[in-house]
Amino acid sequence: MPIRAQLRGLVCLLRLQRQCEFNYYYKEKKMADLDGIIANKDKDYGIGIPVQKQSFFLKGLDHCDWGIKDRMSRIFNPETGRTVMLAFDHGYIMGPTSGLERLDLSIVPLIEYADSLMCTRGALRSVVPPVCNKPVCLRYSAGTSVLTELNNECILDIKDAIRLNASALAVMVSIGDTYEAKTIENLVRTADYGYTYGIPTMGVTAVGKQMTRDARYFATAARICAENGATFVKTYYTEQDFAKVINACPVPIVIAGGKKLPEKEALDLCYRAINEGAAGVDMGRNVFQSEKPVAMIRAVRGVVHEGLTTEQAFEMFNDLAD
Repeated sequence: MPIRAQLRGLVCLLRLQRQCEFNYYYKEKKMADLDGIIANKDKDYGIGIPVQKQSFFLKGLDHCDWGIKDRMSRIFNPETGRTVMLAFDHGYIMGPTSGLERLDLSIVPLIEYADSLMCTRGALRSVVPPVCNKPVCLRYSAGTSVLTELNNECILDIKDAIRLNASALAVMVSIGDTYEAKTIENLVRTADYGYTYGIPTMGVTAVGKQMTRDARYFATAARICAENGATFVKTYYTEQDFAKVINACPVPIVIAGGKKLPEKEALDLCYRAINEGAAGVDMGRNVFQSEKPVAMIRAVRGVVHEGLTTEQAFEMFNDLAD
């Protein structure tokens, strides 16, 4: 028999075998997919039941992508809508800041009490245990130190932020300063990367030299961050009209702790900021420079998540400090 005829016969046999297999699996065995299709009835489609509308728990983010919302849900507690961020990125401009000389001794014991961490990639890789499972707000801009003129910054490589599984990218924005345009450009580029890869951007307002440090300045700075793509903003609390800063910003605001204060004053700062609409605090020096850092961060959590007053939180601090 010619080779071509043999090949045609072999092809026919293969086709017949495949058809037999199809009949066996899809008719005799009734595969699960077919069973599922056959079993569907009208009630399985929820006919007559309106589709539930979902609203995200943080303001201004209803129309963000799923990845951004997922990461924001790690940083902010969905039950309270607030966060306690532990900031220890000071070394990127200040070197071994008081209280941060040994991150493994001063910061690692505090990690379990924070909702999220704000730090540099160097500190993250060298000190933070990967098994802590805390969302990281990565310091994504870097530049001049306290030894020169601040805020002349660049941004990191987005690929490294992805490698580190960053939950947010923090960029300094210096409104009213020499480097205003450059820092806004850094924010815009970061927000573009963030939208591409589903990573939120936190605009961090620096204190410009040419403007008064009041609600008008911080409302302007926070709004500019939001308008240029920040998913949320870190700014400073103002004694007067802080609610105006909050209401003028269409995305969540967390407050910076700023310089070290006596514990009761720092807790009062938290209390007033939260009561006036802040979505959380990002504290560093007021925690790790405290004589009792663990007691302090737990008291801050009491204010942010449990609604404690200043007096109640300070009492909690003293009880835990003993």
